[in-house]
Amino acid sequence: MALAIFDLDETLVAGDSCSLFCEFMLTEGLVDSEFVERDQQMMALYNAEALVLDDYISFFIEPLRHLSIATINEMMPRFVEQCIAPRIYSEAYQVLESQAALGNRLLIVSATAEFIVNAVARFLGVSDVLAIRLASEQGFYTGKIEGVPTFRKGKVTRLNSWLVEHDETLEGAQFYSDSINDLPLLALVEHPIATNPDKQLLQIATQRNWPVVNWSAFRPSDSFNDQSVQHSTIQEVTHV
Repeated sequence: MALAIFDLDETLVAGDSCSLFCEFMLTEGLVDSEFVERDQQMMALYNAEALVLDDYISFFIEPLRHLSIATINEMMPRFVEQCIAPRIYSEAYQVLESQAALGNRLLIVSATAEFIVNAVARFLGVSDVLAIRLASEQGFYTGKIEGVPTFRKGKVTRLNSWLVEHDETLEGAQFYSDSINDLPLLALVEHPIATNPDKQLLQIATQRNWPVVNWSAFRPSDSFNDQSVQHSTIQEVTHV
C-alpha cells in the first residue's frame, strides 16, 4: 500500500477554501466586503510566494474569535455543502476512488486551517489530514498557529513526523498539487503530479518531465445553480 497525497485548494477543489470561507462568513454576517477584499489581496501574496502565514491566520481568525470552536464546527457542514461541494472536480472524485480501490492510503496535506480541511476531508471520505493547527484557549481559537504549519517546507516537516507516527513510508508515494509553494514536497515523492498547475509549477514540471493533469469537470448538484457548473468528461493527462 502506497500513499496518495493531495493538496486541497485548486487541486481537489476549484478555488481557495479559505477565501470561500471568507465569502461564507460574509453571507453569515460575520465580516464585511472589505474583509473579503483584504483576503483577496493576501491570496495574491500567497500566489507570489510572499505571504506571511502568521499574519494571514491572525487576520482570518479575527472575526471568529468570539465564536466557540464547537459553534464553528457546527457551521462547517453547511459551508461545505454550499461552497465546496459544487467546486470539487469530478476527476478528483474519480482519482480518490481509484486510489482507494488500489488499497492506497489517502492523505490530504494543506496549508489551510485544520477545521476547514477536516470538514472537506470528511465530505470526501478521507480520514488522514495534515493542515494548519490553530492554537486555542478555553474552547476558542486565538489566531495563532500551533506547531509547524503545513506550508512550503513545513509540509515536508509535518509529513515526515506523520510517517514515523503512522509507521508509513514514501515508497511509491504520489502527490497531486497545483502550487509552486508545494515544490519541496513534490520534489520529495517518487511520483509528483502537477495538477491544474500554476504557471511557475507548470514550467518546472515541464523541465523535470513530471506528469501534468488539468481537471475541469464538476458533478452537477440539484442544490446549486448548474449554470455555473462546467461539464466535461475528459481528463487531460500530459506527460511533458
